[in-house]
Amino acid sequence: MPIRIIISDDHQLFRVGIANLLSSSPEIEIVAQAENGLEAIEKAKNLKPDVVIMDLTLPIINGVEATRILHKELPETRILVLSMHAEKNYIKEALEAGAAGYLFKDCTYDQLIEAINSVCQGKNYLSEKITEVLIHDYLSKDGQIQINSQDLSERESEILKLVAEGKSTREISEKLFISIKTVGTHKQHIFEKLNFKSISDLIKYAIKKGIVSLE
Repeated sequence: MPIRIIISDDHQLFRVGIANLLSSSPEIEIVAQAENGLEAIEKAKNLKPDVVIMDLTLPIINGVEATRILHKELPETRILVLSMHAEKNYIKEALEAGAAGYLFKDCTYDQLIEAINSVCQGKNYLSEKITEVLIHDYLSKDGQIQINSQDLSERESEILKLVAEGKSTREISEKLFISIKTVGTHKQHIFEKLNFKSISDLIKYAIKKGIVSLE
């Protein structure tokens, strides 16, 4: 089965160009296009695609709010942000709204395909440039993160490391011989205990604890 995608962008030339480019892959089916956030939400609810490629600066309903709504109402649909905005506040807002991935519009075709495949596998995808922005933000604040005093259990620490390494929920389940539901419960506890609001918080924590190297 091909990956079913909706592309949401208010610039027609860009939107149609991406659609034509992705349509060249037999593994991808473009099921719809949307020129504003409201249209993206309505078409996603009707078509239930695997992925919505979302621009952020959309008319009527912006991309962050559209992402938040779709993440809540269609949790099985993964949102991949494709944006020109490199500012950390845009990245954080998109990830906190529920985006599974974020990359810039100057990315390569191979990077876009990699991102689509990654989010479809249940992983979070952040391009190297996005990670650099988050790391810079972390360093500029001297690595200060508000951390709950509650310690993680041994199992939660193990899962945290695997998530930081980019492993999907299914991969963690298979590696640790536990159910997908149990992995999800542990991840929820990790976010609650460490006051994580998004994957960007997890990245910063992983850097602070040496789980992810800055080199």
